[in-house]
Amino acid sequence: MFKSVAALALIGSAAAFAPAQTGRASTSVSAFTIDNMPGALAPMGFFDPLNFAEKADENTLKRYREAEVTHGRVAMLAVLGFLVGEAVEGSSFLFDAQISGPAITHFTQVPDGWDALIVTMIGAAEAQRAQKGWVDPAEQAPDQPGTLKADYYPGDIGFDPLGLKPEDPEEFNIMQTKELQNGRLAMLAAAGFLAQEAVNGKGILETLLN
Repeated sequence: MFKSVAALALIGSAAAFAPAQTGRASTSVSAFTIDNMPGALAPMGFFDPLNFAEKADENTLKRYREAEVTHGRVAMLAVLGFLVGEAVEGSSFLFDAQISGPAITHFTQVPDGWDALIVTMIGAAEAQRAQKGWVDPAEQAPDQPGTLKADYYPGDIGFDPLGLKPEDPEEFNIMQTKELQNGRLAMLAAAGFLAQEAVNGKGILETLLN
């Protein structure tokens, strides 16, 4: 099946189009501070042992959160891709079911031409995300590259086809915390899957079942 951590990490840029993260009282730049950022749970609380957040200005803090949310979404897709791709190996309708082996090798087995299509899809997704959230580079101050728009909340590109986004700020914070926690776990899982397959040359399902 057409997938691998590499392929899903690419297509996963479209994970930025996952459920939007806005809350009416939670999405203003002035409200985006360490004290009220979603994602902190007991007993760890706000885990920042190297004090990156403490040293960050408001725009940098928002960019940190944007990166975390997006990488978490990519990782969730990657984990799903590992498991599903290996589970349907030999029975998929894609590419005559010829793609096999550990998931980390699947992308290199995809026929020529598909890589260009993937890059195009990623470029389109990232361009839309940049237009939604970032100030035009021509309008940014020379000493402030990568400035996010004042009305942009990290991760919110306005895509919520199922209407899952709560309108109540407190409920939104709870949902966003769940997404962040699942994304963090997925980042660790995807890294573990990749390392395990690189070490023993076996698929994750094969390793787990044996």
